[in-house]
Amino acid sequence: MKNVFGKLPVYLLVSFLSLLSFISKGQSKPPKFKVLAMAEPGGHHIAYSKAARIWLDSLAGKENFSIDYIDKTDPINEAYLANYQLIIQLDYVPYAWKPEASAAFEKYINEGKGGWIGFHHATLLGEFDGYKIWPWFSDFMGGIRYKNYIADFAAATVNIENKKHRVMKGVPGSFLVKKEEWYIYDKSPRPNVNVIASVDESTYSPDSKIKMGDHPVIWSNPKMKARNIYIFMGHSPVLFESAEYKTIFKNAIFWALRR
Repeated sequence: MKNVFGKLPVYLLVSFLSLLSFISKGQSKPPKFKVLAMAEPGGHHIAYSKAARIWLDSLAGKENFSIDYIDKTDPINEAYLANYQLIIQLDYVPYAWKPEASAAFEKYINEGKGGWIGFHHATLLGEFDGYKIWPWFSDFMGGIRYKNYIADFAAATVNIENKKHRVMKGVPGSFLVKKEEWYIYDKSPRPNVNVIASVDESTYSPDSKIKMGDHPVIWSNPKMKARNIYIFMGHSPVLFESAEYKTIFKNAIFWALRR
């Protein structure tokens, strides 16, 4: 078996292992679609990523889809991404990607090969850890650059601006986020994206001087062929105690898949 596996292309091996996983879990039907979830292996976002994985695995079992998790970009190329109908960037930064991986990702989004959902760390755009900003990704996120954040966290109210968007189905006009390290950027992405929701900075508790005025936190870039949505909130596992947050997350998955 080892020799057989050694001769298989990576994308075939991934598909085979995914099928074996479903069989071992007692799945009687093949998955409706496949999701690739990217999450950093450590750091202070790990608690969120772990909670997200538990919730996603439960949802996948109920809705009959499969998820593969990776914590580095090494395996990513065009053939690898061709296995997936959706990429979820769970607190994974937009820098230090292998060149082949970043090129394959750009093509996936530009050509609409599948959908994309990004959370929180996906807008950590700038010069970090000795790496330059990824210009394409900055444009993807509305031409923004990370500027600052509320390091000691704050609760706040998020207001839905586009209540007719399908990702907001079943979500009230506003909801409370109990704990978040709200980022601010060098400018609002609003002129370059479709804003779906924004945070009301006047509701910060405790209050903070770190504000940007017009502060979108959920948006989509219609210039890309891939259905895409960025959801800023994604630092604390307490988010998975929120019915509104889980509804948005679930809706985003099926909207990004065009399902």
